[in-house]
Order: sequence, then structure tokens, then C-alpha cells
Amino acid sequence: MILLLVLLCSIWGEPALALEENKAFSLGGDLQQLSVSHDSVYISTEKKLYQLSHDLTVIHSLNQRGILKNPGQLSKEEFHRVSMNAPWNATFTINALLPLVNNGTLIVCGGTDKACGYCEVLDLRDISKLVFREHIQVGPLRDSRGSVSFLVDVKKDSGQTETYILTAIQNHREKPEESRCPSELKTINLLNTDQKQSGGIFASSEEGETPGIQTEADVDFVDGFQINSTVFLFSNVASGAKTNKVRLIWLQAETSKAQTLKSLGGATLSSSDGGEGSRLLASSLIPGGQQVLWSGVFSLDGGETNTELLLFDISPDQSRTTGTDPDFYYSSNKPNKPTEPKTLKPEIVLLKYHHMTSVLAMRQGDWMVFFFGTADGFLIKFAVDLNYKPTCPKVVYRATGEHRVFLKIILDQADQKHVYLQFKNKISRVPVSNCSTHRDVNECLSAQDPHCVWCVSEGSCTFENHCRDSEWLSIPNDTQKKIVSHKLVRDSSGNIKLVIQTHLEKHLKVPSNFTCEFSTNSSQLCGQNGLSAQFPQCNCILPTFPNNDLDVTIKISLGNSKLTEQRKITNCSSINGQPHFFSCRQCMKAGCQWRDNRCSWSSKLAQDEHVCMKMEAVMNISVPDITSITPHVVSLYGKNHAVLSGHHLSNVIGVRIQTDINCHSQESPVWNNTDVSLTFHLPPTETRNVVEVCVLLPDGSCHGSAAVTYQSSPVCTDIVPQSSWRSGKRKVRLIGTSLDFVEGLIQSHVQQQVFLPRNSSFQILTFESRAAENAQTSSSAIFMKVANQTLPCLLKLTYHPDPNFTGFTTKRIGNDTRIIIHKSCDKLEMSAAEVLVWGIQDTKQLPCILEVEENSNKTDFICEIRGVQNTNIKQIKIKNGDTTVLMQPLSSLHEGLLILHFLLKGSILTVMVVLYVQQKRNQSFL
Repeated sequence: MILLLVLLCSIWGEPALALEENKAFSLGGDLQQLSVSHDSVYISTEKKLYQLSHDLTVIHSLNQRGILKNPGQLSKEEFHRVSMNAPWNATFTINALLPLVNNGTLIVCGGTDKACGYCEVLDLRDISKLVFREHIQVGPLRDSRGSVSFLVDVKKDSGQTETYILTAIQNHREKPEESRCPSELKTINLLNTDQKQSGGIFASSEEGETPGIQTEADVDFVDGFQINSTVFLFSNVASGAKTNKVRLIWLQAETSKAQTLKSLGGATLSSSDGGEGSRLLASSLIPGGQQVLWSGVFSLDGGETNTELLLFDISPDQSRTTGTDPDFYYSSNKPNKPTEPKTLKPEIVLLKYHHMTSVLAMRQGDWMVFFFGTADGFLIKFAVDLNYKPTCPKVVYRATGEHRVFLKIILDQADQKHVYLQFKNKISRVPVSNCSTHRDVNECLSAQDPHCVWCVSEGSCTFENHCRDSEWLSIPNDTQKKIVSHKLVRDSSGNIKLVIQTHLEKHLKVPSNFTCEFSTNSSQLCGQNGLSAQFPQCNCILPTFPNNDLDVTIKISLGNSKLTEQRKITNCSSINGQPHFFSCRQCMKAGCQWRDNRCSWSSKLAQDEHVCMKMEAVMNISVPDITSITPHVVSLYGKNHAVLSGHHLSNVIGVRIQTDINCHSQESPVWNNTDVSLTFHLPPTETRNVVEVCVLLPDGSCHGSAAVTYQSSPVCTDIVPQSSWRSGKRKVRLIGTSLDFVEGLIQSHVQQQVFLPRNSSFQILTFESRAAENAQTSSSAIFMKVANQTLPCLLKLTYHPDPNFTGFTTKRIGNDTRIIIHKSCDKLEMSAAEVLVWGIQDTKQLPCILEVEENSNKTDFICEIRGVQNTNIKQIKIKNGDTTVLMQPLSSLHEGLLILHFLLKGSILTVMVVLYVQQKRNQSFL
């Protein structure tokens, strides 16, 4: 009977959702290899090979050619003879994609599912044209992770330059199964790229031997490249069960393959903490310059959470002894007593940032510009000046959802203005800067972006080479927090001079007038002869200094470009008070000079920027301190009413939030300050990161330090159950990620109500549905409140009528009473856990324990009252959600009619099934 009722109830499906990434070329499968030449972009997946223009328009695409069956049974000559026209039927995984521009070919190599190597040579301009193919192993056979392949130019004794493929293959001590197509490849090899070279294309032998570099350690290669005659290879080498060394190998590309490989020498790269166990995750050469500078993303804990970007000088050590490395040796030359390599320490820690996965470095004038990708799909940019002082990181691109940016970020060599990002199954072309989004000269130059200049004649922010035959302004070669600063100076005549300094570089094709205008609300300043201007500085002599602070407007003009600055001018001698370090900071902020424990007018001598900090250290002042912040982990949208605890907080006026780099910080006011705790808002941010928090005093100084981690924002992917009864109060679960950050919920049919979840964790949030307003409410969308944001859930809760309980029957089971509760068929998919039942015996309410059934579509619920006979139960109380009903038992007539009803429905269903089977049989005969 119960099974029949289940068949008669409806089961509703769940709609599928799809998100599409913008500005990306989507692939038919997972991306395997990406390579960029001056003409085209080449991409391989498991089944396709693409040739795209630089703007990601398809030029050619072709299915991966099958591989000749049983190639191991053919000699090299037989293979070459039949391969160009024979049928092919095995799969091919590409692990090396190398554009050879000099002879106009694309070398494509990889492995087959038969564990054999295979290569093709294609026309570089038209990959549909096959030039040559051969069954041979050049790089790794299966997975290219942990291996690298790139082109190397070797200068021969004759002066001729030969181009070879350098392939460095991942080595693990646990050897894979033997291939049916054996190879002579070592760990590091040099192979031919042309049939005209000695031995023919892809040959690794030379003068009767096969040179190579071997290792007995577990090695994963990360990157490699050539600078002039030096080849650089980077790898992670296991040096114990839980330790790792980051190794650099140098090779001198001279005379022959063998001499090049014999020249190996190396160094160990140390992370910032100098500890063992750090790993290299990504690598990028910094082009140009006298030194060979290189940047690497290091993991400090072996994973991807705690990462840092380091800068090294990796210029080759000319004094090194070659061939004595403890981890690598020439194939026939293993040293008996290897020499420990030198350790290179980083020049500077460029950035500490969580979840970095990739890096690209480039130069723009005197600046080094860095792009790094993250595990949650961000591309972030910052620049470093000649003194390694960084600008503030900016988000350049954000992928929809959490799509990690893979190991390589590749610069578009054709225009130098775009980079290619690799995701799992797509590629994006992203501009290196969005200069045009800056609306005026102040916004353009305050962005501190070396790629952007202000084009004076055009009145726009753009790339330098877009501002031709015109003058333009740019940021100077050193990092400046402000593009305009001021000082109050007393000159030799006793006059007070307001000095305005612009921190800009001017590049003129046609000279323009540089002027300044000073004014207040009441009058002009400077007098008739007290104003002078010569780029980059303006001077205003004040005839008399006012008794009170003066708000000054400065209008700076250069041709058609105008800057407007507001400054509050304060009499330096009026800044005094205790403690002195408060006054010191106020003095410096006002453009004055702190000298001999008092504030005075500035002199021409440079002011020590750290004078106030030194004073605090000497005086041993009780400054504010932070002991904790609750919560210390928040979503990207921040958190309202965070609580900071500490000591000496009574004078705190705000909380400053800044990243690890000295960037533009955010400040949040405080309230409920009790000297040991205060309340403030944690502001939103764009990226997952760890920020530093300090407490702000009236003089502008910030003290104490605490870390707050920003994690991904909540995302809901499912709702269980997907329906509610109209009276509400049904327990519903949201399924997703970061749901523990949700502070409140809203349903669309009652948008004015914000209600709290019952409980929440990272993946599951439970709440009680709101009641439907009327019978017309058929569904309701779910929204999540996080700080000041309302996030759509993209899920809806469907409303159905409340469950209709039609009666109950009782049955004696020993000394217990079994109660069967009957319910009309509906679409609610109720479970026993959602129903509470009591038996009424006289005035007592006896709990009835429900049996938990597997099938949620039941129309009957069964429960038992222990120690009570059925004759004593004349009434039951049922509660679901916020609704309670009292029920009487069914009469004999009702029971009979109910059985007859079920039998009738069962007969109809049986007839329908028989007719359907008969129809199918008739169709099969036709």
C-alpha cells in the first residue's frame, strides 16, 4: 500500500545553472600547453590543437591526429616511410609546444597512451600543414607538470649558432613502469631541431655519445630560460622526508651539446626565513639591466597558503667549479666528493601574499612591474622603483568564481600591452593597465602606474606611445605617496614661504606654461610679487601669517592640464603640548620641522622622516597595544561591529587597515571605547589576503599590530529541501561554501524581514522558512546578508499547501501502541524528522516516537507510544513547523473508503502499465 502511494506522488527535478566567463577563449577540454609567438597563439588540449591570433580569434583548429598502432614494432626508417599516410588510432598528449621562428615551424611533442613518445613538425603560420612526424621521445610522456622544455642557442667553434631543444624531465625515485618504446633520454638533454643538424631532427647523440645530466634525487623542474650564453634551470629537489631545496643550475651554451651540459654549476635559493621545506611555485625573469634579476613565488609551508614573492640576483658565478654538484652530474662523470653549492639569499622580499600561483615580471622605464596570479582567479599588479620600494598592488583582472591562475602568465610580445592568463579550460587576454578608466590628471597620476601617462594635449590618461607629438606627464622614477606635497619655510629674510612640490616628470614636445594660483575663502595670498613658479615647484610668500589655521586652495596648471589641491596651513610655532611625540607627528604632518623638542619652520635641510619614531623609542611611552580582534577571519565584504581588545586604548580615534605592503590604507572610526576594548567596522576588500590592523591616535600615529584574514564570500549551490509549506517554519539547509560568514537571510516575498540562521558552518547553513503571505506565493528567492551587502543565492524555495493529515488508526503491539497517521499525497517530500506527534490520554500528552523511513514521499507516518494500549488513545496532536492540529481516529467506514480509494488508484495504475508494455511490444514488431 505504501509503495503504491509513493508511485502516485510527484518528484520534482532541479534546474541546472551555468556561468560563462567573459573575455576568454573557452576550450573543448583542459588546457595542456600554451605558447605565444610574434604572429600567433598556440594552445593544445587533450583532443585539439588551436592556432589563434593575438586577440584570440581562431585561425586554425584541428583534432589531435591519432598515433600509428604498435609503433614500437617499426624501425625508425619504416616508421618515417609509412607514417605520413598510414591510419592512426591511439591518443596523443602534448607536453612540449615550441615555436621555432627562424625556420617557420612549430614543434609539437608528447606521449601516447602506449607510453611511447611522438613528435610532429607543423607549419608555424598554418598548423594544418604537416611538415614531418616521428615516433620519438623528446620530453615527458604523460604529465608535463614537473618538467620543462625550451629552445637553447649554442654557439659552435665555427661561429655558427645551432638551436636545440633543452628538455628537463621530472625525476622521481619511484620509477614508472617500463615503456614499450625505450628511450636514451637522461634527466636534462639537448636535442636537434632540424634535419640538417648532425644526426637529424630530434637526435640527442653527438660524436658517438649521448650527453646528458643525471640525478638520483626526486626533482621537479619549475622553469628555465637562456640569457646571452647562460642557461638557467630552476627546480625543487627533495632533500629528506619533509624538506626541500630550491635549486638553480647554470649551463654555458658553448661549442657543443656535451660541453654545454658538462659546464653545469649551481646554487641553492633561500627563502626569506632561511628554513628548509620552502618550495618554488612559479618563476619569472626580470628582463634588461646589468644584473640578471629574477623573481620567484616561494611557498613557506609546502602548500599554496603561505606564499611570498622574492627577488634574487642570479648572475652566474664565474668562480664556481663545474661538474661538482651534489644533486646533478654529467651522465658519465658522477663526482666522488661533490661540493655543496653556494646559497643565494634574496635581495628583497617583494611581497607576502596568500595563495600566489604564478608571476610575470617586465620593465617599464626604470620601473620593474610585476603581475601575479592567485588560486582564486585574481591577477594583481604592482611596481617597484630603483630602490625596490613598491607601489600599492592593484587588481587588474578577476575571474568569475574561484578559477586558479596557472603557473605561467605570458606577455604578448607583439604589443607589450596584454598578458595571457591560463585557466583550467580557457585562456584570457588581459590588458596590462586600464589607463583610460582614470578620468583626470590627478586620478591618472595618483594611480602610481608606470604604464600610464597623462597626455596633456589630448586630456586623457593613456599609454606613453599613444601620446605622440605631444607633451605628457608621468610619475617620477621613485615611489611617492602623494603627487603634491607642501612645506612651510622661513627664508633668510624672515619671510614665511609656502612651498608646493609636484612629484611628476614632464616630457615636452612643445613647452607649456607652468603656473600656480593660491587662494583662500576670503582673499588671494602671496601678494603681487610673492608668487613664483618653476616646474616642478611653486612658492608663495605670506606677507603675514594668520593667527588661526588657514584653508588654502592651490590650482596648478601645465598647458591645458590642471591640478587642484586643498591644504590646511598651520602656524608651526603654535604646535606644542605633551606628550612630545604627539606634537612631533602633528608638526611633520603640517609641513613643519621638529627640532630641539619643538616645532619650527622648515629649513632647506632635509628632515629626518623617522624623528618621531625615534623619540617614542627613547621615551618608552605607554602606547596602545592590541591583544585580539573578533572575528579575525571575515569574508571579502568585511564585518560590521568587530571587537578589538587591548591596552591603553582610551585615546584611540580609529583603526587603520593595510596590506603587508605600505599601501593606501583604510581607516575605520571606533565607538564603545572602554580603554581595553572598542568596536569598529572591518571594511570590504577586493582580494583574499591577510591585512595588518593598528590603532590610530589623534596625531596620526598608528600602534599595535594584529592580523585579519579575508576569505572568499559566501556562495550557495543547493537548497534542501527545495520546498516549504505555506505556514512556514520548515527547516531548510543551504549548501555551499563560506556560509559561516552569513549574518542574516531574506526571502523575496517578505523583503523587509531579515532573519537569523539557526546555525551555520563552512558548507551548511540551516534556517526556518518564512510563511507565505497568501495563496499566490508560489516561490521565494533566497538572499544572504553579509556585512553591508545582500548576495543573491540563485536558488528558490517553492511553496505548497500545508500537509493535510486525514486521520489515524491505532494497533496494539504487545504493551505498546502503534499509530499510523494518514496524509494526503503532496509535493512536500516530508520526512519523519519534521513531524512531532503526541497521543492524548485523558489530559496527558504522551510522546509518540516516529519511525525514520528512507523514502521521504510516504503519505503515512508511523509512531509508537511505549507502555500504553491502543484503546486508551482517543486523540493525537501533530505539530509540523509552526502548525499544530488535533485529530480523531478514523471510523470503520472511513477506513473502508480509504482502502477502496487506494485499490481503485492501484487498478488504474496497473492498467496503464499493461497498456504501455503492450504498446512497446507492438512497436517492436513493426
